[in-house]
Amino acid sequence: MTKSITIEDLRNHKKRKTKFACLTAYDASLSRLMSEAGVELILVGDSLGMVVQGHDSTIPVSMEDLLYHLRCVKRGNVNSHVMADMPFMSYASEEQTLENAAALMRAGANCVKLEGTSWISKSTELLTERGIPVCAHMGLTPQSINRIGGYIVQGRNPDKAEELIKEAKLLEESGASMLLLECVPSELAKNISESLEIPVIGIGAGVEVDGQIMVIYDLLGITQMEKSPKFVKNYLQEASSIEQAIKN
Repeated sequence: MTKSITIEDLRNHKKRKTKFACLTAYDASLSRLMSEAGVELILVGDSLGMVVQGHDSTIPVSMEDLLYHLRCVKRGNVNSHVMADMPFMSYASEEQTLENAAALMRAGANCVKLEGTSWISKSTELLTERGIPVCAHMGLTPQSINRIGGYIVQGRNPDKAEELIKEAKLLEESGASMLLLECVPSELAKNISESLEIPVIGIGAGVEVDGQIMVIYDLLGITQMEKSPKFVKNYLQEASSIEQAIKN
């Protein structure tokens, strides 16, 4: 039986300064291809709202949607660590947080991801105390897109950058097992990664982090966006198959 990848394995990547890969998956077939190709971390993300369901944001994604796709991914996964997003407003109260996180773990998640900064510290501590590992998602947080005002880089202002560093440390102290940074300057991502003991995953955050994440549809050149972000690369262009693109 193949040993499943654990958070401790991802921590060891950070200690050894070896990078690990993370891809989003929403079905059994691609989940199996990713896992067999050696992808260490699979995210069942609420990005499915945009790339699968055709919405213009992640906000319409429900717990039922996430649970359905998580169960599909679980069936295809061989040994990758599986992370599941907590959808919009699914952790608005203590009761909701516990109930929904428990449902995701029962459906096959190995950890859950929450978007936010210092305000999710209590939820992070609450879940960690009950044995549910948490990945905190900072920087550009798509569930807050209506407040942020667009998909723009976060933390360029020195004061805001310093605030993000402090909040990242607070979330680590609250028990977060991992941190995901989206669309922040590479130097800031480097500083945060070096300041924390937990693995830091980047998307549009430069290369000086512990792991990189991509949406599988972006990696395969299937996207609804008129203009793809600078960090997106179509790996299928230089591969003979989807499997080879994932391996690359």
